[in-house]
Order: sequence, then C-alpha cells, then structure tokens
Amino acid sequence: MNLFLFKSLEQLLKTCFAVTTFLLVGLWLVLGLTLQWTLLNIVLTSMAILVVVWLCFAIIYKRTITAFKRASMHLEAVRNDDYCQYAKPAFDKGKVADFHHDLENLSTHLQLLKSRYDQHVFLVYRLIEQLHSPILVFDQHPQLTYANSAFNELFPQPWQIFRHASPSLLGLKFENGSWRFKQEQQDRKWEIRHSEFIEHGKNHQLLVFVNIESALRQSQLNAWQQLIRVLGHEIRNSLTPVSALAQGLSLKAQGDREKQALTVITERCQHLQDFVSRYASITKPLHLNCQMLAVDSVAKRIQGLLEDTPLELELKSEHFWADPAFIEQVLLNLIKNAKEASGVGDKIILRFRENDNTSVIEVVDNGHGFANLDNLFVPLYSTKQNGQGIGLSFCRNIIEHHKGTIELVNNDHSPGVTVSIYLPLPPKDGESSIE
Repeated sequence: MNLFLFKSLEQLLKTCFAVTTFLLVGLWLVLGLTLQWTLLNIVLTSMAILVVVWLCFAIIYKRTITAFKRASMHLEAVRNDDYCQYAKPAFDKGKVADFHHDLENLSTHLQLLKSRYDQHVFLVYRLIEQLHSPILVFDQHPQLTYANSAFNELFPQPWQIFRHASPSLLGLKFENGSWRFKQEQQDRKWEIRHSEFIEHGKNHQLLVFVNIESALRQSQLNAWQQLIRVLGHEIRNSLTPVSALAQGLSLKAQGDREKQALTVITERCQHLQDFVSRYASITKPLHLNCQMLAVDSVAKRIQGLLEDTPLELELKSEHFWADPAFIEQVLLNLIKNAKEASGVGDKIILRFRENDNTSVIEVVDNGHGFANLDNLFVPLYSTKQNGQGIGLSFCRNIIEHHKGTIELVNNDHSPGVTVSIYLPLPPKDGESSIE
C-alpha cells in the first residue's frame, strides 16, 4: 500500500480500518470453513470481530485526531499572539508529548521576542513623541492610529480627535507614488516623506512632515546675514573716512552754506552707519530668559506705554511663556505698525488666548490691509514710504527663537490685518510665574 496516495490522515485511518477488517473477516471465514463451523457461528463470531475492531479503531481515531486538534489550538493561540495558552497533550509520553513540549518552548521563545519587540516599539514611539516634526501613522485601511504632539502644527486640535480618520479627511492625497496636501498653500509649506512598516502582521504607513518653508527661510536668512556682513563691512570702511573728513572740513569752512552741507553729510553718514548696525542686529542669535508671564500684567504694561493708542484688550488666558523684554518689544512694534495702518481713532485689538498647549497673541487692526503678503518678512522690504524693512523681520526672529511662529493675514470679513503669534507652553515641571 502506497501511503503517499492518501491526501488526509482521516482517509488513511479509515482505509487502514477497512483493509484490516476485510482481512480479519476473510481469515475468520476461511478458518470457520476449515473447522466446519455452522453458518450461525461464523456470522456471530464475524460480527463480534467487527465490533471489537470498530471499537479499537474508534479509540485510535479519536485519540489521534484529538492530539492534532489540541496542537492546532495551541498554534491558533500563537497565531493570535497569545503565548500563555497551552493545550494539554493527548498523550503524556512519546512523540505527541515531545511535540507539545516543543510547542511550549516555541511559545516561550516567541513571547520573549514579542516582549523585546514591544519594548522597541515603545521606545520608537517615545522617540517620535520627542521630535518636533509632525509624524502620522496610518494602518492598512488606511486610518490614523497615532500622531505625535507636533500634530498641532498641521491642525489646531489634538490628534486624538482625528483618530481613525482617513487621509482624505485630513486633506492628504496619494498620487504618483508620494503623499501630498490637497491645499496648495499647505503643499508648498510641507514636504511629506513616507515609509511602510509591519506591526502585528499588518502594513502601516509612516508619514513624516518636514517644514521646508522654515528650511528655506533659514537658508535665506544665512544668505542675508552674509550679505549684510559684507555690505556692512564695506559701508563702514567707506563712511568712516568720509565722516571724519566732513567733520574736519566743517571746522575750517567759512560760509554757512558750506558748513550746512558738511553737517548734512556727517549726519547722513551717521544715519547710514546706524542703519547698517540695526540690520546686523536682527541676524544675531538672541539669548532669551523665558518665564511664565501673567497676561494681565503684560497687557496693562503695554497699554500704559501706548497711552495715545486706542487699544482694546481681550484677555482670554492667564499666562504665557516668553522673555518679558523681547516679547514686549515685539508687541510694541506690531501695535505701532497697526496704528500707522489704521485711521485716526480706530481701535486696535490686543488679544491673548490659549489653544491646547499653545499660547496665542493676536494684534488686530481695521486698516487698509496688504495687497501682497509674500514679502512682508523679507529684510529690506517695506510697504511704508519711509520704512526700512526691519521691524517684522526682527519680530519673526524673536518669535522663532521662542520656538514659536508668527503669521500675518488680511481679515476675512472686515478691513485690516491680524497678526497672530503662536508660542508653545513649557512642561509642567519647573514653571515659574512673575507678576
């Protein structure tokens, strides 16, 4: 009998039972005829043999199938990542017992591997949480399953609100082998890098959002720093002898007209030197002394320094984290710009509020707004007739040293501009408050 012809264990056992029964009954018939038994004896003894053989086969069949079923249950538990469930072997000794023992050792080994894997995954997620770039994880459906705290740079709400949301709901689309934002403005700001990984046997998408706008701005800032250093050096080298010569000639000049002309030259040289020095100052790194500031105290101080400005305060938060001297300088500069853009007597709103883990400061005016917002933070660019293009660049430099952002937009339903400053709040430990 060729055992490889059978496609299942059940078929093999049943065939062996049939062949064994046929041989036993045949031999018994030959023996009965040889001994000249009566037909009744032959039939009764044959039936007895059939019953005994069937009972033996039923016991063997049941124990064999039970051994495989218990092993299958153990393997099913392993497949479901349940390594603490063991199936009792159908036999206490022999190959079946050894097989179950090997299954238990396999479960213990896989449980150890899973424990190490879970630790690694936990460390990876902890590392992702510490990164400042937004990172999103989508499962195979795809639905959002995880995001780090930098998610609020993409959306103002916590990521848990968007749990199980589809990429389309988050304004993302996958085309030409890469992820992109549906909105062109967002797509210009963020570069999305993605990779796939397997967790619990299922494919996941890992999306990392890189703020290319800040990278480009840093590159531009480095270029401006280099340009300003070169221009400042050349201008100072040229102005110093010109200023000294003008001052010397003014002392020797006889006529009032010559003295006046030389005085103007000296003043303009000094003005140009001050101008270069101011531009050089906006590119230098700042040393901040951030503290937890009371909103009410800061707002009243700003209001006291701008008594001639119709300033309306909206205090919807209590504290924010910043350097008191630098943030005051920023607010004074923004309110001054708002006043110059507004009409006489128009109110300017200074609003403090809080959005999750971010403090928001807004300066709102109802002036004429801006026709082009793209170049407002570019050094040397100004929309004012006598502007030097320093103020907003300096403000952004200060806010970015606070790890914050500053945005300037035209109001939607009213004339004017809203400048929004977003400052992160510090960790709960180690906070201090000043009044």
